[in-house]
Amino acid sequence: MFSSVKTTFVAVAAALLSSLAFAATDVNKADQAQLESVKGIGPSMSNRLLEARKTAPFKDWNDLIDRVQGIGPAKAGKLSAEGLTVNGAVYAAGTAPAEKAKPATEKKSEKK
Repeated sequence: MFSSVKTTFVAVAAALLSSLAFAATDVNKADQAQLESVKGIGPSMSNRLLEARKTAPFKDWNDLIDRVQGIGPAKAGKLSAEGLTVNGAVYAAGTAPAEKAKPATEKKSEKK
C-alpha cells in the first residue's frame, strides 16, 4: 500500500512541475528576462517588444504583429506554441490581418 501512495505522490508532483515549466508568459506583463525565457525571443526581440509596449499594451495578437517588426503570423504561431500569450490568449492561425498588397512588378520590355 505504501508503494502505491508513494507512486501516486511522485506522479502528482511530476505533473505539477511539468505544468509550472510550461507556464504562459504574457507579453503585456513580462519583463525582459521573462520574455527571453520564451524560446525564439532573444535580447533584440525582447527590446522591440518592450519598446512597442511602452506606447500602449498590446490589445491582441494582431496588434502585436502590426507593431513589432520581425513578428508575422508564422513567428506568432511559434512564439505562442512556446508559451507566449497576449492578454492571456494564445495565437490562433487565421486571425492575423491580411497581408498588405504589394505593387505588381513591371515586366521588362522585350528587345527586338
